[in-house]
Amino acid sequence: MDMPVTPRFEGIWLPMITPLRGGYVDVDAAQALARYYRNAGIAGLVLFGSTGEGNLLSLSEKIDMAQAINSDPNALPLVLGAGGVDTRGVATAIRRLDKLRPAGFLVPPPYYLGPSQAGIQWHYRQIAWATDRPIILYNIPKRTGVTMTVETMETLASLPNFLAVKECDAPVLAALNARGKLDALCGDDLSLPDHWLAGGHGAIPAAAHLFPERHVEIMRLARAGQADAARALFEPLRGLIRLLFAEPNPAPIKRALAMQGLIADELRMPMMPASRELTPRLQRALGAMQALPSRLQTA
Repeated sequence: MDMPVTPRFEGIWLPMITPLRGGYVDVDAAQALARYYRNAGIAGLVLFGSTGEGNLLSLSEKIDMAQAINSDPNALPLVLGAGGVDTRGVATAIRRLDKLRPAGFLVPPPYYLGPSQAGIQWHYRQIAWATDRPIILYNIPKRTGVTMTVETMETLASLPNFLAVKECDAPVLAALNARGKLDALCGDDLSLPDHWLAGGHGAIPAAAHLFPERHVEIMRLARAGQADAARALFEPLRGLIRLLFAEPNPAPIKRALAMQGLIADELRMPMMPASRELTPRLQRALGAMQALPSRLQTA
């Protein structure tokens, strides 16, 4: 296989939404979003995770969207989400997606089945046979119904493919950072300042779809040891972040992006658009953020 240089998943990797229009993937909008986030200082894109409605897309749709984004000679590196119930099916999909030469794969444990820790490890070992590329573990019990222990993650980290974990529980994230045996990527958006200030190297925050430059500046300030400035810049985002997760993700994010004219406000059923009641709350939160001084003035 064509093995890329082994990356360290540093900086902000955006779990990008999948823009839809008329029931189809809006490839033009996907390319425009990818350019927008590259120019904002985002380090890479994660496609087809839960924010990207990955379980509702066909394999051919995923390939077409990834190829369209990669057609830009200055395209950001891509991590591709690959999850499901059946280990063999996930491995087969990864073999197909591997031909796109992604920077890695974001892989959760099997959904719904509630496997033991030994079963989770078996699942990931089979996935490792399907690709030589880096694999990011994805610990998200709310979506999968099963929790990986720190011991399971660190056992898998002893294998060459497994370089990082996207961790969505703040105490576990802090524990992983303290232990230092596996790169922990922040998946809890409200914990971002604490993560950066604790020495965290990377994050996969859905909220960075909005005001990405501000998110990048918060990371820069925290890494530079300017804790007060980083926290001050992040504080106004808290209310908006809560709204983005007040209804099932990615509906509020898509509504907010549509308000900015970046995409159509469309999800794939059974995912539903954000409620009418959420719209004015998002409008107020976006307006309040836009009225703030720029990141450079604030910093």
